[in-house]
Amino acid sequence: MRAAAPGAGSRFAVGPGYALYRGPLADSAFHRHATFQVAVAGGASGRLAIDDAAGQRHRGPAIVVPPMVRHRMCPVREVLVFFVDPHCAFADRLRQGCGEGVTVAPQWHGLTEREVRPGGGRPATGLDPRLRTAMAALTDDQVPLEGLAARVGLSPQRLRALAQRQLGVPLARWRSWQRLARAALALGDGCSPAQAAAVGGFADQAHFTRWMRELTGLTPTQVLPALRGTDVGGRDVQPPARRAV
Repeated sequence: MRAAAPGAGSRFAVGPGYALYRGPLADSAFHRHATFQVAVAGGASGRLAIDDAAGQRHRGPAIVVPPMVRHRMCPVREVLVFFVDPHCAFADRLRQGCGEGVTVAPQWHGLTEREVRPGGGRPATGLDPRLRTAMAALTDDQVPLEGLAARVGLSPQRLRALAQRQLGVPLARWRSWQRLARAALALGDGCSPAQAAAVGGFADQAHFTRWMRELTGLTPTQVLPALRGTDVGGRDVQPPARRAV
């Protein structure tokens, strides 16, 4: 999805196991996330629309998109979108009422960050301990993906299959999400997009921009106005001192 010009109430934040965007959305290209996406229409009677890769349009007050499902969101004046890590406890709740594709889920209309945050900070139930170990190691960018399998006692093929079965997303893509979260926090703390790219472990600003667009449908430039001076990850971020951005 692509943000329209953010208004005073626009917001982009990163918390434990989730990120969120609140504000208007313009036209977007098809993309897919490494996370669950929960899109909630603004207003008591609001509705939004999401197209899937087959061209079917799904309409409702709230819509859930599982990881790795290609889709695009139609323009909307006000929406709250949660990006939920598939390995957290809140993702367990999403799995219960979500199909393999885009799912209209009116029960999530009215979902708030306060409800997401506790489950975002706890691990999902039933995750294989070897997968948890591999995911913890992936937070260190110096660990090559190829070496993880041996560390947890699995072949590379079995580790990939385990991640796909239990997370619904490749481990390499999950690592990119972790990098993105670090970079977004750096943006909120006053770093320029180029500096935030380095903090997140991206090769350069263009690399950061490509992955942010692929994983969220947004770009650093689009979320920057929403990040500055807003609550990021539960912390009150003051407007930064004058600096080049």
